[in-house]
Amino acid sequence: MTGSHDDGRPDTAIGRRRFLGYVLAAPTLVAAAELVPAPAAAAPLSASAASNTAATSALPELLDLNDLMTVAALPTANLITVEVRQDGTVAFALPRAEVGQGITTSTAMLIAEELAVPLDRVRVTLADARPELVFNQLTGGSNTTIATYTPIRVAAAVARERLLAAASAELGVAAAVLTIEDGVVKDRSGRSVGIGALATKAASTRTERVSVELTPRAALRVIGRPHNRVDALDAVTGRKKFTMDLDVPNAKPAMVCRPPTINGTVRSVANLAAVRAMPGVTDVVTISTGVAVRAETFGQCIDAVRALQVTWNPGTAEGKSDASVLRALESAELPMGLRPPTPVVEGKFTFYFRSNSALEPNCAIADVRSDRAEIWSSLKSPIVAQQAIAAKLGLPVGKVTVHVTEGGGSFGRKLFFDAALEAAELSKKIGKPVKLMWHRADDSRQGRTHPMATSRVRVSYLGDTVLSYKQRHTSVSTDLGHGLGEIITALAARLPVGDMTFAQVFFHFSQSMSYRFGVTSQLLNETDKSFNTGSMRNVYSPDVTCARELIVDQVAGRMGKDPYRFRHDHLQDARSRAVLARVAEAGGWGRSMAAGTAQGIAFHAEYKSVSAALVEIDCRPGTVNRPIRDGVTGPRVTKVVFAVDVGLAVNPRGLEAQMMGGVMDGIALALTSSLHLRDGHFLEASWDNYFYTRQWNTPPELRIIVMPSTSEEPGGAGELAVAASMAAVACAYGRATGTMPTSFPINHGTLSFTPKPTVPPIPPSPTDGRDHAR
Repeated sequence: MTGSHDDGRPDTAIGRRRFLGYVLAAPTLVAAAELVPAPAAAAPLSASAASNTAATSALPELLDLNDLMTVAALPTANLITVEVRQDGTVAFALPRAEVGQGITTSTAMLIAEELAVPLDRVRVTLADARPELVFNQLTGGSNTTIATYTPIRVAAAVARERLLAAASAELGVAAAVLTIEDGVVKDRSGRSVGIGALATKAASTRTERVSVELTPRAALRVIGRPHNRVDALDAVTGRKKFTMDLDVPNAKPAMVCRPPTINGTVRSVANLAAVRAMPGVTDVVTISTGVAVRAETFGQCIDAVRALQVTWNPGTAEGKSDASVLRALESAELPMGLRPPTPVVEGKFTFYFRSNSALEPNCAIADVRSDRAEIWSSLKSPIVAQQAIAAKLGLPVGKVTVHVTEGGGSFGRKLFFDAALEAAELSKKIGKPVKLMWHRADDSRQGRTHPMATSRVRVSYLGDTVLSYKQRHTSVSTDLGHGLGEIITALAARLPVGDMTFAQVFFHFSQSMSYRFGVTSQLLNETDKSFNTGSMRNVYSPDVTCARELIVDQVAGRMGKDPYRFRHDHLQDARSRAVLARVAEAGGWGRSMAAGTAQGIAFHAEYKSVSAALVEIDCRPGTVNRPIRDGVTGPRVTKVVFAVDVGLAVNPRGLEAQMMGGVMDGIALALTSSLHLRDGHFLEASWDNYFYTRQWNTPPELRIIVMPSTSEEPGGAGELAVAASMAAVACAYGRATGTMPTSFPINHGTLSFTPKPTVPPIPPSPTDGRDHAR
């Protein structure tokens, strides 16, 4: 069946909607999707029945950044394929990066649903860089499940119909009386044949266009039900392979001696010969980012890096500090306009630099020869990485093979491929394969950071009515040169963006106003490109939402309204009100709390998903002043209730895990997690003095509520929990202390550790671990 909206636009709901796909010429069954609406079921299928206009027709209706990314991926959706193998397994090379978010599991679930095979027989691997995919191999913006949900299901459905047709010929019965269950095709008499036995028979010698119907919502048996991760056992038993686990012949450990200030460059090295003669060292050479060392072990690399005597040229942020950057941001703030004659509530908030380091050290393997190169790394933008590496090496893009490996965390960090670029440069220079790894100190001091920013908010009101909302967000420049900028460039002529920068387009397509607050204006200005910044998890939203929700509390107070009830009454739609009401009810909003403790509540919507958080915080002296070795303790969040509605949750269990991680991010950003900039470098040098949420600051009580599905399709989830959690913690702190916080993280002003020296750049390995074990 087909349908349309009242305005004549095609109905894009899946349900029983038919789609076009392809059976590709191959030895075994290989199927792909074409995201063009199929003709009505009764109409004959022909090559001219549909036109390839899906991408362009959606552009005028773009609502957010996720729509933009999805539309950009549509033209190459038919290039990602599902293959049924003769052993009865189903293979799929996912053109995205698995970095712990669980997309290999959710992808396997989509295939298992449409092909009716057990989940453990679906083999999801990560695709190498494929330039022909253009914009369909970028992982970010909580877009993976949204962009791949329909193409993968369609491809699997095409394969299902081909298997049924082949079984029909094999068993001598009509395909209509056949069913597939657990990878076996059966007829009504009980005769059966496995899909592996049909894989060759169902294949095609030529590419054929076909029409298929997806499994209707009421019949879904895999999608929407909780499943454990397909890689969980390998992860907990140490069998899961990351980049540094790969055995590439003769690829020996390598590290880089880096400058004492951000982006400094080598002027001279005084003791190259002496370091080359150190035990295990095979090579020491200067590269564009420092002095690289290759040795038999990483321990020997560290010894060599620490022994190098390097004279450095100044870096790009020479002499800068938190205070100087703050002054620059204040100078770059856009005007708020004339103050209205009505009452106003306003505030100004500062958000300091935060580290974008992932748990897995930044790393890559490179084997560069005179005529070709091969790279292994966890990369979220492998096509851009491949192009940059080819240019660096002076090779054609087709001569550079980039293998995408699974990664141990990212949060935006792996959108950048600096380790892969360094490894390629070093391998070419010495003519040997290398296994290059950054030290923790490297990533804290020279890696990617979440930009320092300020946010000014002004709300005008009269009586019980909010008349206007203005927000001016000013940030150190955000580097979007990782693929997303290219998408914006490619689609700019069709978007209402005028002469906006990449960052401004990103901001306006990701920030929305969920409250009925009259005339609304949210603007971004960025300044200072001297820092290595990145699209850290949720990008602008945590800071923007935190500032907004704190002011919402203040407006509610001015009007004499309860913070929860005020939000509930002003939210735009029932779906948003439902998640807020759910956390208020489940968290016991308004219960009596001891002095120095309080509740906070906040809301955030993004990428077709809505979320709300209720937290309880303890700001009493006994908690704030808990003794932690070399640590900043501060308040403790004692309870979090988080509700999320992502439309259709493909894997509710995976969604819960994503929300838990996002909550921990939000607590860290509100209370403890920041970098201190002094004299052109960051003081933090590893996780031991970069205070992400630790065990002693995690909430003893944490509840994630996945709301009933409200849509036929999934919304974004990977970043969703950060903003509401951060904002709720900030609001709770304000209510507990009686003072609205304006600087984040709240504990940034306390430097609880002695900074490690910048020369040598790698600190000595600790030897006193047992002394502190409990």
